[in-house]
Amino acid sequence: MADTMQFDLVSPERRLASHKVASVKIPGAEGDMTVMAGHAPTITTLRPGVLKVDGPDGEMDYVVSGGFAEINAGSLSVLAEKAIPVGEMTREDLDQMIEEARKAHENAQETFKNEPGPVDDAAKVLADMVAVGDHIRLSSNAPLPG
Repeated sequence: MADTMQFDLVSPERRLASHKVASVKIPGAEGDMTVMAGHAPTITTLRPGVLKVDGPDGEMDYVVSGGFAEINAGSLSVLAEKAIPVGEMTREDLDQMIEEARKAHENAQETFKNEPGPVDDAAKVLADMVAVGDHIRLSSNAPLPG
């Protein structure tokens, strides 16, 4: 592949990818971004979403629950809180990820009673996680926040 970059995706459980790719679309906390060879050096946080990789074997998609992406000259390293290839994602995985986001939201509500910022941030993470299930056509059994 011409104009490729090194791409590495790791989570606490395992290394999910390490190869040369043409591009990676990442769900950045400030918005989606596509990283290609020659991208300016950047570090960004990830929000829950789908990371799309255009690699030598075609496109590969991963669900990420958050984390960080570091872009350097010719490489992209993604350190995900949790990452699962979309093809391996189960409803149980989705429900667990939504439940973790729900608990974080409840904790923020209890901890930051008169500080809407952290509560709103936690609510956004929860909404993003629910939206991931819709995006990958894997509906959750978990009830929506009320």
